[in-house]
Amino acid sequence: MSEESIPESAIDLVAKYLHTRSTKNYSIPVVGLPDNLETPQVFEIMPFGKIDSVDPHFYAIDGSYNAYSFYNGLAVGLYRAGYVCFKNGKPVRMNLSTDPVILGKTYAPTQVLMTSELDLEAIYDECLNQPPLRRLLEFFEASPQEVFPYSKDVICSNPANLLRFCQEIMEWALVLEIAERAETVAGDFILRDGTLRSLNIKQKFLVKLGKSLHEKRIRCIAITKQSPTKIELSYTFTQIDNYLQDDLRYKYPFAEKEYDRQRLCCFFEVPEVVLRSVYGGDRGSGMFGKKDIRGGRGVGLFFAARLDYVEKLQNYDWVIVDLNIFDAIPQIEQSSTLRDASTIREIMYLLTSLAQEHSILGYPYPLVEAHNLVSIRAEFQEEVIARVKHSLYETRRMDHTEIENLFLDTHKRF
Repeated sequence: MSEESIPESAIDLVAKYLHTRSTKNYSIPVVGLPDNLETPQVFEIMPFGKIDSVDPHFYAIDGSYNAYSFYNGLAVGLYRAGYVCFKNGKPVRMNLSTDPVILGKTYAPTQVLMTSELDLEAIYDECLNQPPLRRLLEFFEASPQEVFPYSKDVICSNPANLLRFCQEIMEWALVLEIAERAETVAGDFILRDGTLRSLNIKQKFLVKLGKSLHEKRIRCIAITKQSPTKIELSYTFTQIDNYLQDDLRYKYPFAEKEYDRQRLCCFFEVPEVVLRSVYGGDRGSGMFGKKDIRGGRGVGLFFAARLDYVEKLQNYDWVIVDLNIFDAIPQIEQSSTLRDASTIREIMYLLTSLAQEHSILGYPYPLVEAHNLVSIRAEFQEEVIARVKHSLYETRRMDHTEIENLFLDTHKRF
């Protein structure tokens, strides 16, 4: 084995960890109880002929960031956040452009140079002065120092921290922007990629936003396919999948009579014992999974869901759905733990209208479109180089040799 190889013992340790985590049995039954949402709630998917006739607007928010340091000391960084909207299965224009393809709305900085601390602070200041961020701070009725748990100096300590921060808080600002759009009405959905939790905004402010959305009956939901909760529940998912495919499917009273369109969906609230195993106790990362509006990191309640179940052999996947805790537990401020089961079921049912595309594995298609809108591709480096070169050539500030030498990668020559 060469010195550069990864030691076999390290690989074995990873494999052992994955096996241990993915075979845990939390004794969650495959046959659920209607009055216990921590057991599987099974229902038939929305009929294919009706998915484009549901009434709500479905907004979807996503963001991305990327940075690159050139070999000549130059560094640039960019974040982007934006949203799309669909109604009756068709995209709705969110911007004032006449572009026939790009209908969503995006925000990005004009400051991208990152050669010193002053540049990082300029990016931070510009972000907070973007209209959605100014409105969010106005809504919170608080200063940045009160809203954000980390100081400006800490956030600007390195480019990755800064860009990640700017992307995330912009996404939260867009939740409010969407909620205040003239066309947004009660019953509409705002989807986020990820969770309804944050390390960059204090919980009490997210709670204020979540409560306001609940009072307007605007459903704010975060969905992700990438969550440590999924590996923790891997054994449970397999048992439920087997039951749905091998047993219940043949006995279920489907309203849909065409066999290929008979699909069973399923969801259950993630039990606290699972969240504790994933995130730890009440301190540190354990706050992330807490089922409360105090002492946690956000305003969500975790559910595991399979929104477009066909057959496990077709690789349809579970997602983790973070519902606004006020929608799920309306009286939580009065310390009630009573779930609004009918609202939760309605939300899950409506989500199935977005997840019947085979190519996206049960993931809501508006979030796929939002990702496509804001994604900063791997070709980010090449695009930056090409555009900077174009600007230098166009303005004739330097001769050809000087411009090309600026971007000469000597590592590729030797």
